[in-house]
Amino acid sequence: MASVSERENREIEAANASGNTPVVFIHGLWLLPSSWNAWADFFKQAGCAPLTPDWPDDPETVEEARANPEVLAKKTLAQVADHTTEVIGRLDRKPAVMGHSTGGLLAQMIAGRGLSAATVAIDPGPFRGVLPLPISTLKVTIPLVRNPLNRWRAVTLTLDQFKYGWANALDEEEAKQLYETYHVAGPGVALMQMANANLNPWTEAKVDTRNPDRGPLLILEGESDHTVAPAIAKASYERQKQNPGVTEFQKVPNRGHALTIDHGWQEVAQAALDFIKRFVPAKPT
Repeated sequence: MASVSERENREIEAANASGNTPVVFIHGLWLLPSSWNAWADFFKQAGCAPLTPDWPDDPETVEEARANPEVLAKKTLAQVADHTTEVIGRLDRKPAVMGHSTGGLLAQMIAGRGLSAATVAIDPGPFRGVLPLPISTLKVTIPLVRNPLNRWRAVTLTLDQFKYGWANALDEEEAKQLYETYHVAGPGVALMQMANANLNPWTEAKVDTRNPDRGPLLILEGESDHTVAPAIAKASYERQKQNPGVTEFQKVPNRGHALTIDHGWQEVAQAALDFIKRFVPAKPT
């Protein structure tokens, strides 16, 4: 698997040269780093230095990913977390870290390693110890995980599955537009690792919630999310608030799982930025 890419190296060098607070954005299943482009611009304008790491072997474009989906298979949570750790290790300053969906789980894994100055987990995927399994989440995941062969495949959502799991709070036109613009295959193994986290004591879907070096954490949750239903995010918060660091939970009204890429993304980005700015100066003093 690829190490740090040329694109990632350019972002690392730019962040180090700027002296600004690095902000690492971790994407989740069925998206690419480019899904963070609007956020990266928003945070850069706010005086931060954005980085959008790959999952190992991510194609650069949605078109490439759709032409060769199997390159996205077989990526485990630990592999992605280790790759993100490698990127962070090349930064001159400890970054803020944020992620969406599976990326929200990965952001918490990174924070649990003591590598984040402040963390925002948006609609975060579940980890071991997070017990709720709401009906809407089961409806999204069961068709994908019931076939054991999908573990080592790249799996895609149909438009109808995307509309239910991601775009249920949006109209038909926007749902289709987001699907056509952003959706790519994702590694079935990462999905199964989250789905089976409480059945496998050796799962990679686990977070060190008690590390005193975890730093401040905000969990942002779309009120209407079907994929990571609010009960899951709330249970993650209940586990995380045992940490001595600041731990907060914020619900975003009338928003589903697509809240980072839909028409209202800037509201969510502003909430994340406001949290980061409370704890991490834009430039060192």
